[in-house]
Amino acid sequence: MEPIIRGHEEPSDPELRGSRFYNDELAPVPPDKRTWSTYNYFALWMGMAHNIPSYALAASLIALGMNWLQALLTITIGNLIVLAPMLLNSHAGTKYGIPFPVFARAFYGLRGANLAALLRAFIACGWFGIQTWVGGEAIYVIVGRLAGSGWRDSVIIAGQHWTLWLSFAVFWLGQMLIIWRGMEAVRRFENWTAPLVSVGFLILLGYVLVKAGGFGPILHDGGKLGWGTEFWQVFAPSLMAMIAFWSTLSLNMPDFTRFGGSQRKQMRGQILGLPTTMTFIAIVAILTTSGGHVLYGQDIWDPAQLADRFDSPVVVVVALIALVLATVSANLAANVVSPSYDFSNAFPKRITFAFGGLITGVIGILIQPWRLYSDPDIYIYAWLGFYGGVLGAVAGVLVAGYWVVNRTRLKVADLYLPGGAYWFTAGWHWRAVVATVLGAVLAVGGAYGGPFPAEGLIPFLKPLYDYNWVVGLAGAFAGYLLLSLPKTKEENREQPGPSRIDPAALDG
Repeated sequence: MEPIIRGHEEPSDPELRGSRFYNDELAPVPPDKRTWSTYNYFALWMGMAHNIPSYALAASLIALGMNWLQALLTITIGNLIVLAPMLLNSHAGTKYGIPFPVFARAFYGLRGANLAALLRAFIACGWFGIQTWVGGEAIYVIVGRLAGSGWRDSVIIAGQHWTLWLSFAVFWLGQMLIIWRGMEAVRRFENWTAPLVSVGFLILLGYVLVKAGGFGPILHDGGKLGWGTEFWQVFAPSLMAMIAFWSTLSLNMPDFTRFGGSQRKQMRGQILGLPTTMTFIAIVAILTTSGGHVLYGQDIWDPAQLADRFDSPVVVVVALIALVLATVSANLAANVVSPSYDFSNAFPKRITFAFGGLITGVIGILIQPWRLYSDPDIYIYAWLGFYGGVLGAVAGVLVAGYWVVNRTRLKVADLYLPGGAYWFTAGWHWRAVVATVLGAVLAVGGAYGGPFPAEGLIPFLKPLYDYNWVVGLAGAFAGYLLLSLPKTKEENREQPGPSRIDPAALDG
């Protein structure tokens, strides 16, 4: 553990608190309050991974024609790849106790960090809406099984039954009440739901296995693609979609690791958490969807709709109650915490963490999540693929800046003060912005399929779109390093040395 030594250049607390870039929720977490353990992070990942969209992500690969083994390999490889930048960006959260938008200030500038933060925030709003829609759908199915046809056959308004809209609203309100109570309420909710969220998926799988006659009929389904050219054409964009699914967290994990007791605890919790929990949910989703195909002759990738086909009301209700809890747990951690900080970062003196969560909830409705979730092609190729490439570029800048240019050393006080080391030019660092735009254009400039033209937005970049996240990360990483070369030596000389560690720094 590094010693905690107060640098002589650190300003007084009143000076920090008076800054328009400071509020209590964006401030560094004091070392004595960084109490999250390995289990807290494992439980966090279990809560985030075991949810209906995670299930649907794996199930959609079956709907696209993969067999169980192809789908499992695609998801496992994607999760191992995205874990690397996630751990690299998590380090700063634990060391300095700072959330993602404050971390981004070191590279984008105090104002420029809003570019990275709001990109992440608006995507989280979309995910919040999707998770809330599928959670509301599960409530709609549960009540329908208990209340009868009057609930299920209600009047249609704006293309959906009004009882489905009501279920959506109830689910939305419940989440807002939890987030309004703050980050500690989120942590407690994650801890007690984590051991329970697997129950619903196991019930679904068990029911399907019994009805389908065991694993045999499921594992003998060879899929529609084989192992030839058709599979490899689907594999690359699907792999990028798997990575994009957690690319948001690869940026904002400092929002959680800032509460970590040590680097070892947060790293161990994440390494144990992400690959294992996502592999578990992938196996359950793949086998359940494949079994549904055996039973019903079609690939039903939405678990609420699949459960609705079951004969036993008890199985449907118990399974979907567990899935609703799982979805609340995932939505709060993955899609509300980050934008709450991000919106607060944009207006630190006006927007609190709770108010940022309310903004997330409202935008999550306006984005019309029922449209994003309606089709696996839109879900994987348009939604996940496009934003994955853009966020890959942001991750490239953060990794290059923190690990290569700054060598993990930050001046924490200057992250809150105009005129400090991270003020750059009027609060913007043009090198980070240019590198992000470069990586993003390379990654998604050739976007095709779904709402995009068949020849690609920029035709000669079309081949790169199948590898969008990797292209975005590599392009921005290389671009930021090249643009930073003239200043790297000078800036490194200005960083605090080993004997002058910021009082917020904590390692080990």
